[in-house]
Amino acid sequence: MKFRISKEAFLDGLQKVQHVVSSRTTLPILSNVLIVAKGGRIQFTTTDLDVGITGSVEAQIDKEGATTLPARRLVSIVRELPTSEIEVSVDAKNHASIRSGPAFFKIIGLSDSEFPPLPDFQGSKEFRIPQVVLRDGLRKTAYAISSDETRYVLNGIFASFHDGKMTLVATDGRRLAMVDSDLEFPASHETDVIIPTKAVQELQRLLGDTGEVIVKLTDNQVSFTIGDSLLASKLIEGNYPNYRQVIPGDALERVVISREALLETVRRVSLLASDKSNSVKLVFSENQIEVTANSPDVGEAQESMDVIYQGKPMQIAFNPEFLQAPLRALETNDVYLDLIDEMSPGVLRIEGTFLYVLMPMRVTH
Repeated sequence: MKFRISKEAFLDGLQKVQHVVSSRTTLPILSNVLIVAKGGRIQFTTTDLDVGITGSVEAQIDKEGATTLPARRLVSIVRELPTSEIEVSVDAKNHASIRSGPAFFKIIGLSDSEFPPLPDFQGSKEFRIPQVVLRDGLRKTAYAISSDETRYVLNGIFASFHDGKMTLVATDGRRLAMVDSDLEFPASHETDVIIPTKAVQELQRLLGDTGEVIVKLTDNQVSFTIGDSLLASKLIEGNYPNYRQVIPGDALERVVISREALLETVRRVSLLASDKSNSVKLVFSENQIEVTANSPDVGEAQESMDVIYQGKPMQIAFNPEFLQAPLRALETNDVYLDLIDEMSPGVLRIEGTFLYVLMPMRVTH
């Protein structure tokens, strides 16, 4: 196998797939990237047996073929090569010679025949989703995924396809983010799946602003085709909790707040939140909130901000990081905070189909 490729294309192709490579692997082949040269393109594939990703770039191919090379080492070599033009040749023993100007590297690879194939998606349910819709939906929810491995069904995004809607949900038990989007698909395709965190992270790297993503679902696998990239992943098996139960009923009070101002105020005030309670308190009065934090051994912070609020005076405390996370992910000017009382969850909404439920923390008076 022999090909010539620009440094930029080589690096771009490798960087799209390198994050999937397993760092602590018992199978040496899983540390490698599968490289296939044919038809004027180089295709790169990596897998950790749960998630697999493949993509391709243009190259000048002198001799078609395939091999696997250590992915991380290859990235670090290509990144440092002195010239833009790179020539790669691989012999029958999977020894790869890489030349770039005065630099020469030889790396020992493994046969492509050992590389595990990506799953087959014949007979799967297919959905076509605008990339921007899926990217926006993941951005508004993925930060709320649980990292607690004992509750593995929460270690991903719940995606529900029902009644002409795609609903994405993430929760860690203390907060919940949800977004709905209209989507056309046949009624026979209605289904619920849980897409694991690693696949969500890779998908967010691949999604752009234009074009569609083709999603294929089988009973235990999902694939996403974006341009000439393909991401395949196992699904999380198990029953996702009934998230609708968590969403509070009608709110008694609604506060209209500038998203940017709230984000900055909470960020500043939380600098003095105590490590132990890790909370900021929001005290509401007519058209005003006072945001406060204190830690007995350090000091206190408070800042007031103008809002639209006509309800009764009340106060509620939240984890500052959990309050900031959706504000960072949203783009609207204003957000609505719906409240019942200081012990009930607060619900953050915007114009549109997003909502975020946040459990309050105990207020110490």
